[in-house]
Amino acid sequence: MRTVIIAATLVALVSTVGGAFSYVSGGPMQTTQKILSASNGVVTGVGDRDQKLESLKDLLRGFLDTEALGRQSMRTHLDDKTPEQQERFFSLFRDLFVRTYVQRLLLFDAPEFAFTEEKIDGNEAHIGTQIVTPRDRFAVDYDLQKTDTGWQATDIFIEDVSLSANFQSQFGKALKKNSFDDLMDRLERKLHGKKKDAAPPE
Repeated sequence: MRTVIIAATLVALVSTVGGAFSYVSGGPMQTTQKILSASNGVVTGVGDRDQKLESLKDLLRGFLDTEALGRQSMRTHLDDKTPEQQERFFSLFRDLFVRTYVQRLLLFDAPEFAFTEEKIDGNEAHIGTQIVTPRDRFAVDYDLQKTDTGWQATDIFIEDVSLSANFQSQFGKALKKNSFDDLMDRLERKLHGKKKDAAPPE
């Protein structure tokens, strides 16, 4: 019986920390593990959904490089925009992206994370993780960039689907039909509700 318990413990350690001892201290894998472990604490901790949403937003703001994600999502659509328009977009996109990612995390009542791979190429890295449920595993991979403040995520892939590519497709379709400022107004309403004197949603 003791042998079975020890074997099960070893399997659990390998599956949950992925050999963390071999990773660089403060490197992309350890940074990702630290953030996801803290996320698990928020999701499984006390508080209602709105409280957890706010806690996760605060936790992830330093980890997600939303400006890089926003530039990827808009491609060339920002090139001819004024600094004020760009600032408005980045502010709205930061809230939109973090909320989208956090809401997906909150779909899992008690997420467990497995860490599968770490690839580093200079100042860029790719980290493979999985969200583990009693019935299934969902691949969630992160592209990271080394910055002055540490490693930050510049894209997230859920089951190999890039979140920035997803936004890129949505923004591209919207900008074929409407102006940039129309799109910003729609994002504003989506995030903060209908503004006074704003045009009715389509």
